[in-house]
Amino acid sequence: MKININIQEHKSLRELVYDRLHELIVNGDIKPGTRLMEVDLAEKLGVSRTPVREAIRKLEREGLVIIKERKGAYVSEISIRSMIDILEVQSNLEGLAAYLAAYRMDKSQQEELFQIEKEFEKAVDGGDVNQISKVDEEFHHRLVQSSENAHLIHLLEQLNEHVIRFRYLYYQDIRRVEEMIPEHQSILDAIVESRAEKARNAAYSHIDKLKDMVLRGELQ
Repeated sequence: MKININIQEHKSLRELVYDRLHELIVNGDIKPGTRLMEVDLAEKLGVSRTPVREAIRKLEREGLVIIKERKGAYVSEISIRSMIDILEVQSNLEGLAAYLAAYRMDKSQQEELFQIEKEFEKAVDGGDVNQISKVDEEFHHRLVQSSENAHLIHLLEQLNEHVIRFRYLYYQDIRRVEEMIPEHQSILDAIVESRAEKARNAAYSHIDKLKDMVLRGELQ
């Protein structure tokens, strides 16, 4: 199977290879525990081994790949403990982002977020997992950006690299996805009303419910 990369993008070959491997890992197309064979990947991507090796090293620094001495490179596993740790941090940071957004988000940004939420509802109705994922990520991205806190935005962007990996697991549960619609709405309503503490609690609860699913063993 050939893995396509978009050579039309204005990026170096190294960046294109990294972007493609990163996407395949976080989307779950390359499963946790899979060994990354440089020769095979280079052949599938239609490149030499050098950009593949460089991409794997970068993915290792981000925690998405583990390199074992004399054994090779493997996609890192997603442990229950890791998911809980990540969600504990995410719930608090996104709660802070929503708190700040309640003060800083302007009318046009609110309208954009409402439109994204409508698109999310449409995706849920259609049962399109890829579209649900895409729009949900955009909802959280816009919310975080509206905090207008550069350090907070940077921290959540880094964290999101790991969150996306197991987010696909609960997108398969339509009951959970349907529950997310009123949860998003609660966050939005609090922001529009400039009720910062309510927005914080709504955003925290939204992520905390996912943590509860992990603790109950529903995402294994």
